Formats: sequence, structure tokens, C-alpha cells
Amino acid sequence: MLLLCIPFMTLVSVTPWRHLQLAWRDDNAIAVSMGLGILALAIIIIIGIPVAWWLSQATGRRRIIGELLVMIPLLTPPLAMGILLVSAFGPYGMFGRWLSLLGATLVNNPAAFVLAQVYGALPYFIVVARSAFATVPKNILEAGQTLGASGWNRFRFLTLPLALPGLASATTLAWVRAVGEFGIVMIFAYFPQGIPVKLYTNLQNDGVDAVYTLLWMLLIVTLPLPMVCFVLGKRAAKERKQV
Repeated sequence: MLLLCIPFMTLVSVTPWRHLQLAWRDDNAIAVSMGLGILALAIIIIIGIPVAWWLSQATGRRRIIGELLVMIPLLTPPLAMGILLVSAFGPYGMFGRWLSLLGATLVNNPAAFVLAQVYGALPYFIVVARSAFATVPKNILEAGQTLGASGWNRFRFLTLPLALPGLASATTLAWVRAVGEFGIVMIFAYFPQGIPVKLYTNLQNDGVDAVYTLLWMLLIVTLPLPMVCFVLGKRAAKERKQV
């Protein structure tokens, strides 16, 4: 536990508290990460929930293939994934050429930034959300079916409430992964600069003393939501056991 705490204890001690100030364009990086991160998170939830639900219900070869398709991008190193996205969606890639025919590009623009965040966070969301759906007791769903509830109503009124703590964890993990993604964004969408890339450029240009304020902002943006969801999830699990 102490080993895990050492970096954060060090950050508190080395931060120049009397001279905290954002560097040039740091405020723009915060706005980019927050605004586009929220958009990426919405896309991740819309795509991820149906996929996670299908994986939790699928069996046999379909399930194995689906899980492999999710695990491959999850296990691919971020820098490698960034190169793959440039190869696929860049101006000379197969999909990139199709987009250019429509007058659109997907490199170094807000759309590319969001796509990089989605690729960085979506697999994590699907894995955790699938586990959340898998914990829903099947006898409850069968009872709902026996009482005449449609598939959508069983999903809406039974599955989602029971899986909500796990889905909250999936959402917070996806948020942290999306906002904190560096490798994919660095290669595929260097501009507009979000917080991680701006931290890197500040470090390269002005040294480590110039990054502490923005580093604190990154932690403030990413850490509170997962910690709140963790506490609420524990409380919900405790109340469920009491019932």
C-alpha cells in the first residue's frame, strides 16, 4: 500500500503551492479533454452497452469470437494502435481515402481526437460492463419472462438496475481511460491538444516544474468520479445483501 502511495505523496511535497499557475494554452487543453471526453464517453456507452449485453448472453463460438475481437484492441499497445488508426483512417488509408471523397479527414482534428479516445476506452468499458451483466441472476429474468414482460422491459427494469453498480464502474473506467489516453492521441490526433499531450509538450519545453499545475488538473478531472462511484457501488452492494 505504501508503494502505491509514494508517487502521490511525492507530488504533494514537490508541488510549488505558492506559485501554482497554468502554462500557456493549458486552459484550452483542459477544455478539449473535458468537452471531447464527454462526447467520447457518450459514444462509448451507446456502443458498449449493447455489445456487453450480447457478450454476456452469447454462447459457444460466437462468444469466443466476440471476446477476441474486444480483447485484441484492449491488449494492443497504445502507440501501436495509434499507428494502426493512421494507417486505416489517415489520408492514404483505405477508409481515409473513402472519407476524403466525401471531403472529410480523420487526422489531427476533433473527430480524430474523439475516435482515438473511443479506441482507447471502449474495450475496457465492454469488458467491465459484460461482467456486470453476467452477475444478473438468470432466474430473475426468467421470472420476468414468465410474468409476460417483453425482452426490452426485462432489460430495462430488471437487468439495468441490477447491473447498475458494475455499469457505473465501467463508465468511470472508460472516462479515466479516455481523458488520460496519450499514446493513441499522440500519434493519431496530436491536435487539438488535450491534457496528456499538453503535459508532454510542457515537460519537453519547460521541464518538470512546469507541469505540476496541469497534472493536478488531470487528477482532479479523472479521479473524483471513479472514487464516488466506488463508494456508491459498495453502498449499493451492502444494501442489496441486507435485503
